[in-house]
Amino acid sequence: MYKVVIDKRVLKSLDKISVIYLPSIKKAINDLAKNPRPIGFIKLVGSENHYRIRVGVYRIIYSIKDDILVVEVIKINHRRNIYRR
Repeated sequence: MYKVVIDKRVLKSLDKISVIYLPSIKKAINDLAKNPRPIGFIKLVGSENHYRIRVGVYRIIYSIKDDILVVEVIKINHRRNIYRR
């Protein structure tokens, strides 16, 4: 079982997410501990270990460190804003 680590900025961005999507986003994050590569995950182009999963209109970007069994949630945002810097 993996340990899920959530970045501080991600915790702040959770406050801005619609209440409708919040329970499913929290469930998806918790499920990453059991299976960090769920059905529908996509490896991001141009990175070694960044992945993305969809939760409704939101995207969760995370990295997997298999050697120490850690999943780090890096970013959560609406699909139209997730890849902007």
